[in-house]
Amino acid sequence: MKKLLFFLCLGALASCAITKEEPVSAHSNLTLEEKVGQTCQITLDAVAQTDAQGRTLVPLKLDTNKLTEALIKYKVGSILNVSWHTLTREQWQEITQTIHAYYTSGRIKVPVLYGIDAIHGVNYTQGATLFPQEIGLAATWNPSLAVEFGRITAYETRASGIPWNFSPVLDLGRNPLWSRTFETLGEDPYLVSEMGAAIIQGYQGTNPRAIDSLHVLSCMKHFVGYSAAASGRDRTPAWIPDKYMKELYLPSFKSAVQAGAQTVMINSGTVNGIPGHVNKSLIQHTLKDEWKFPGFAVSDWEDFNMLHTVHRVAPNLKTAYEQAFNAGVDMSMVPLSPDYKTYCELMLQSVNEKNITTDRLNDAVNRIYRTKEAVGLFDKQQPRLSSYTAFGSPEHKAAAKQAALESITLLKNDGILPLKANTKFLVAGPCADNLVYLNGAWSHTWQGMDTSFNTKGCKTIVQAFQEKYGTQCLFSKGLELYKDKEVEQSRFVSLEDYIQKLDEVETVILCLGELPGTEKPGDIRSLHLDSKQLELAKMAYAKHKKVIIVLVEGRPRIIRDIVDPAGAIVQCYLPGDYGAEALVELLSGEKNFSGKLPYTYPKYDGVIEFYDRPRSVDRSNVGDFAAFNPEWPFGYGLHYGEVRYEHVKSTEVINNNAPWEITVDVINQSNREIDEVVQLYVGDEFASVVPAGEQLKRFQKVKIPAGQTVKVRFVLNKEDLMFVNEAGDWVFEPGTFNYSIGTQTGSVLFR
Repeated sequence: MKKLLFFLCLGALASCAITKEEPVSAHSNLTLEEKVGQTCQITLDAVAQTDAQGRTLVPLKLDTNKLTEALIKYKVGSILNVSWHTLTREQWQEITQTIHAYYTSGRIKVPVLYGIDAIHGVNYTQGATLFPQEIGLAATWNPSLAVEFGRITAYETRASGIPWNFSPVLDLGRNPLWSRTFETLGEDPYLVSEMGAAIIQGYQGTNPRAIDSLHVLSCMKHFVGYSAAASGRDRTPAWIPDKYMKELYLPSFKSAVQAGAQTVMINSGTVNGIPGHVNKSLIQHTLKDEWKFPGFAVSDWEDFNMLHTVHRVAPNLKTAYEQAFNAGVDMSMVPLSPDYKTYCELMLQSVNEKNITTDRLNDAVNRIYRTKEAVGLFDKQQPRLSSYTAFGSPEHKAAAKQAALESITLLKNDGILPLKANTKFLVAGPCADNLVYLNGAWSHTWQGMDTSFNTKGCKTIVQAFQEKYGTQCLFSKGLELYKDKEVEQSRFVSLEDYIQKLDEVETVILCLGELPGTEKPGDIRSLHLDSKQLELAKMAYAKHKKVIIVLVEGRPRIIRDIVDPAGAIVQCYLPGDYGAEALVELLSGEKNFSGKLPYTYPKYDGVIEFYDRPRSVDRSNVGDFAAFNPEWPFGYGLHYGEVRYEHVKSTEVINNNAPWEITVDVINQSNREIDEVVQLYVGDEFASVVPAGEQLKRFQKVKIPAGQTVKVRFVLNKEDLMFVNEAGDWVFEPGTFNYSIGTQTGSVLFR
């Protein structure tokens, strides 16, 4: 403890001097050991105090002997993580200032870069603002809202003393079985690219090479193809043809690089038999050489080691380290002790034996070094946490609630919504009475299941309804979710109470969904929502109740058996701490729905389909073209009120490299304001390889006052219509292209 206080004092003294030390040259002033240490990242637990059984103490305290060994002896350049639960800002201040004091006191030459998974707000700091998860943010189809999400998350991350955020996830959400689908921005590469770039802009600010104290380094995850696992289970093999890699999985990362992303995390799985961490073609040639990515690449958890222990492409750890590092991964997350010590020692051997060249090591160190400089770590004075007075502010909470309002998607409404005044109704279901279902994983704890860390003052769904409606709102859970041997399960609770209360009401708001979970613990065996949850709905139908199905889920779960009798169906995704308040305002009619699906919602678990399907997918066994039959299509979502599309105008013939301009009138036919997502889809009539039926090329979210018309204009060029041909090259082929905007369709001829 005396050592801890000593370093805190050093940090405090350093913060009094408003000076910036000129960074020393990575080549001339760093020893070989210091360079190797810069490529090593460890977890907070590796330098925390533990009990006799090796468990991290609560409350968490740094062990300065372990910290000194890591930073002074092994020269470790980066630390990540949060131990096992969310911390207070005061705890974060103690941790980050103690670590930075090693640099300000001169004991180490290069400051340590601290990183955290703040993926839907600062989910590991108590009192922070938790937004919807990325899949919900994508459902807003609102890049300006994504910028604001990024800005607030960056502010509150820096207010916690942390300058590096492992976000956004840019993996394509094309297999809903995958446990991390909720972390993605949906199934479409254009939507992911636009929303992902907007998040990065919010995180990093206007100058990614000089990030101020209100912003953080972003980290693109997970380069590339991680989400395409053929089995749907986390960290299992993917098989991605070159055409689909270039057209589907790479564009979001390229857009992120163009937006200024400074770091990237590598795919933990394998693509076409090659582990992500040794895929030199993608990491070095595509990312660094072709795209000119200036930052550094970091591994995911223990993934250098797993080249030997799991993927089995390296006969020993030393070879594994050499393979990954030479493939272009600049920093290894070898989080635990003594593994990180082994890494540093073996890497040093490899450099001395010239299995890793000095040039390669210097390249990695320079990338890491420049990134630390870009985020201001070489400043002797780090930002005072007390200056971040807007942390958890009402303004930030309002922005999170607005994101939830714009994300929640109305999928069906037979006139039951908005809720009628003075209607007595029952709120029920397993997801109705706990914030963990609104937030999902990566919320206070890794799996998000521990209720003891729920944000104080935030409301569950039933609490939000009871606050607005009082005794009009009854509650009976009816069912609870749990895990048994890693398998999602359910069991009825107080079923008699549920059945009795059904008789007391006309309307039921039934909150169904899934347990929080991510990565391997989040693996599931079926997309079907479990039968007991469906039974709750069927019991209400049997009593002729008006049922509003509220889905609280990180991915689409199949519910076709209860869709037709439902009066309304609402997709909440994982809307965050203020999702319940947003839901009440939407169902009551106080606010209007504007969310649109960022994925194709499946009807059957044996058929995974996407909107941008080729024509052959539509062909049925009876010879017609009606086989494509999802529950709801990509981009779908209802409002209170209707919009009409008219007067589409487009250039009919385009010569040379002239732009293609298309306009359409969007008419609000209702007596209330509507936010409409105008979506432009284009499909190649014929091509030298099988063309997609249609692809999203542009979208714009517009506010239309009651009874008014808004003209929306899109401009495209030939580059927007290119595809990857048989030779693997991006090409444009002249010809006819079909387009659709809402109900309006047409074609244009490119010569």
